[in-house]
Amino acid sequence: MSQKVLLNEKEVNIILHRLACQLIEKHNDFSNAVLIGLQPRGVFLADRIAKILKEDYKVKNIQLGHLDITFFRDDFRRSHKPLEANSTKIDFLVEDKNIVFIDDVLYTGRSIRAALTAIQSFGRPNEIELLTLIDRRFSRHLPIQPDYRGRQVDVINNEKVKVNWKEHDSEDSVYLIEK
Repeated sequence: MSQKVLLNEKEVNIILHRLACQLIEKHNDFSNAVLIGLQPRGVFLADRIAKILKEDYKVKNIQLGHLDITFFRDDFRRSHKPLEANSTKIDFLVEDKNIVFIDDVLYTGRSIRAALTAIQSFGRPNEIELLTLIDRRFSRHLPIQPDYRGRQVDVINNEKVKVNWKEHDSEDSVYLIEK
């Protein structure tokens, strides 16, 4: 199994700041926008983006939530081992809000479809956008595209994109791993 560095720590940091600036351009003071990180790994990206918006760009109205999509996926019964649900933390109203779903890698689009279904339990948003760090553009099963993307990569199906976060994996990096 070989691996290649797609993004190092400095590049990840630059991309996170660019994504934060794009969000500010679109949502200004975030008075009608909320950020929702998709469990499990999208929450690391969402937490980091929210932190950058608050600390570096002094945006005060950031509402951040975490959404578990485990049992909304169309393939959750196909697993050979019992699934463990993650926590959902949405302590604000999503009704008529502009939601930005945040996930680390956009692959088939199934997670986003599951998130679209799951969020309906919390109300009816005005608009839903997608922010992703890595867009694997040639592997979609569903017609879903990100509104904000950190980097687009062309990956074949026997390769995996692995995103590491300092908070969880002791480094910020993105690897392409050949299985």
